[in-house]
Amino acid sequence: MQKNFLWLALISLIASVSPIKAQNSTPDSTSKKWFVGSTLLLLGNFDKTNNPEYIQLNVGYRITAKDVLHVRFKRSVYAWPLGIPFGPSFDAPGLNYPGSARIIAPQIGYQRFWWKGIYTALYALNAFEKYMDEDKKKIGNGFTLYLDFYVGYQFKFLKNRFFFEPAIGCSYWPLRTNVPASFKYVEKKWNNYFIQPGLDFGFNF
Repeated sequence: MQKNFLWLALISLIASVSPIKAQNSTPDSTSKKWFVGSTLLLLGNFDKTNNPEYIQLNVGYRITAKDVLHVRFKRSVYAWPLGIPFGPSFDAPGLNYPGSARIIAPQIGYQRFWWKGIYTALYALNAFEKYMDEDKKKIGNGFTLYLDFYVGYQFKFLKNRFFFEPAIGCSYWPLRTNVPASFKYVEKKWNNYFIQPGLDFGFNF
């Protein structure tokens, strides 16, 4: 997911927000307990230079109108250091890993609505990683625990059948094991957190 993908995501966000109606001060989603969805970050799969092969499936259950439990599944391939920020350095020549990593990551989370559509959310993501060198040969397995925090707003469509949740988030990884030395060398100059957008959407039922 390179810089050009961020522009594409931003355009999609602006286009989708303009015609929608914000939700009421009291969410009426209690009549629809479950939802499934994904994210507009899937658009990054159109990146031909460094395709992340990204997959995300979201499933959620509303305990109350304001309290929501989430289960997610993510899969991706990445070749850039985790903490490298979006900007000139991201995916710049010479700054990527000497190879790539593939993650398979189940995730659980809790979302709380505070006022109208404003919410905060906290997720714990367990990433099981397979590291590969530049010849795509496996060089090891690892594990990373991510803690993701988001602040965002939920918009509703078509009598609350669909929703869209633009957000800003911070991903922090307090635990990271078995990273190959060559990968550690590349990522040691970057922080162990990453500021990222949230662009989830879903269907209520």
